[in-house]
Amino acid sequence: MRISILLAQRASLLAGVLGLCLMAAGPAFADHDSDDPDPTTCGKGEVWDSKTQKCVKAENGVLPDKALTEYAEALIKAHRYRETLAVLDLLRDPNTAVALNYRGYATRKLGRIDEGIGYYLRSVAKDPGYPQVREYLGEAYLLKGDMAAAKAQLVAIKGICGTVCEAYEHLAVAIADPADL
Repeated sequence: MRISILLAQRASLLAGVLGLCLMAAGPAFADHDSDDPDPTTCGKGEVWDSKTQKCVKAENGVLPDKALTEYAEALIKAHRYRETLAVLDLLRDPNTAVALNYRGYATRKLGRIDEGIGYYLRSVAKDPGYPQVREYLGEAYLLKGDMAAAKAQLVAIKGICGTVCEAYEHLAVAIADPADL
């Protein structure tokens, strides 16, 4: 009996210490906001050149498609969806699964859900085994109120990478509570 009380006290103490550590580390893990811009994102009309470590004017041919696609992802993370679309317009080949996925995501976040779904479906057609696009497609279906279609994407993700991959976990959470979308 006394041992179980001591174990419970230690568990409680450990939980408290962990909580304090997480609170202290919180700011380090927080997303960048407009007051603290991500150093790898640039002003409007510019793109980040990771080789030179500086911003360059956004124009056709300024960077390889891979670098532009990576920059589009950084803009998405910064919630700069219109700029994401402008960067994707610079791609020599805008019809890759990843580029179509990011275009679908930015379009959906701008409120054009059906258009976003169209891009997601084109991405899935290019690479049916790309779990992230299926996660985002499932989220779009949830926004339209189509739970069955969202769950079908969850099943597809499970077949691609199981239940412990990020895409599965994110879509499962969204299905459990679509209000967070």
